[in-house]
Amino acid sequence: MFSDPNFLAKLAGLETRYSDVCDLLGQPAVIANRAEFQKLSREQSHLADLTQAIARRRRIAAELDETRGMLRDGDAELRELARDEGARLERELAETEQRLKLLLLPRDPADAKNILLEVRAGTGGDEAALFAGDLHRMYMRFAERRRWRCETLSVSPGAAGGFKEVIVLIEGKDVFSQLKFESGVHRVQRVPATESAGRIHTSVATVVVLPEAEEIDVKIADHELRIDVMRAGGPGGQSVNTTDSAVRLTHLPSGLIVVCMDEKSQHKNKAKAMKILRSRLFEIERERQEKSEREARRLQVKSGDRSDKIRTYNFPQDRMTDHRIGLTKHNLEAILDGDLDDSIDAVRAHFQTEALREAAAG
Repeated sequence: MFSDPNFLAKLAGLETRYSDVCDLLGQPAVIANRAEFQKLSREQSHLADLTQAIARRRRIAAELDETRGMLRDGDAELRELARDEGARLERELAETEQRLKLLLLPRDPADAKNILLEVRAGTGGDEAALFAGDLHRMYMRFAERRRWRCETLSVSPGAAGGFKEVIVLIEGKDVFSQLKFESGVHRVQRVPATESAGRIHTSVATVVVLPEAEEIDVKIADHELRIDVMRAGGPGGQSVNTTDSAVRLTHLPSGLIVVCMDEKSQHKNKAKAMKILRSRLFEIERERQEKSEREARRLQVKSGDRSDKIRTYNFPQDRMTDHRIGLTKHNLEAILDGDLDDSIDAVRAHFQTEALREAAAG
């Protein structure tokens, strides 16, 4: 592949495109066009990684050629040094070329987007709500380590703590790319705090990762939307049950309903509800397109399927198991405190390898 002149010409073309995109982003007409500016900014971010990898590969290949020349023409001592240096450069070249192959894979257009993270209690009653709270904290701590910004959009607390449901907007660089494989059923095995006999219970919570949809991604006509306002219920406090601040949006074509009542302002609740509704509609369309593409290519692998049980957190054995790739890690305390880098990287590497294999076969 990397010795093919046509392929090398393609890489040179990508470097030229990066330079062109940088120039376009400085033009007033592009800056004034929000949709075009965002599109080009995302392309620039991806091309920056690509051009850095291309330049690194070119530099390593040149150094390796020079080192091989020393092996042919140098004295014995120089040849010995060249052999060691050549082995190191060959490893670096292989790693860089592997990274380039991954960067050249067709990109998910949503990879650069922010996300809506939804965590819901499943089977298990109060213990499931408590576990949903643990998962929520785990992802918030992970986001904090990455210096991502988090904003809670909707909360439904559990009776004994935790959450029946919580929805959080997470903003940062390539957030969806990092967390899109977290969607699915998470299972916990532990002795609940409410269990007096010391029996181990199994409960589940569901995680859904949606790419944030903006107005330019999803258009919702006024006639497609029914807006109802009501008095917010809850544990009390200023404006609760006294003003019509809660908002319920019904998207008539799809039947989707979103309710927001966390803010005292009706306007703010409507804005949050619209953000959730747009993202859910965007994900429905993404899944429809993915299904169509999978059927066309006869693909059998669907990563991040939210109906799959993806992980088990076993407290008695201090073990987390990712069932998709057979990964087992210990030290649950650190994992639930947001130490997810190794687990997330392993899952992403697995699905990237699958994509490379499919690309080679196709």
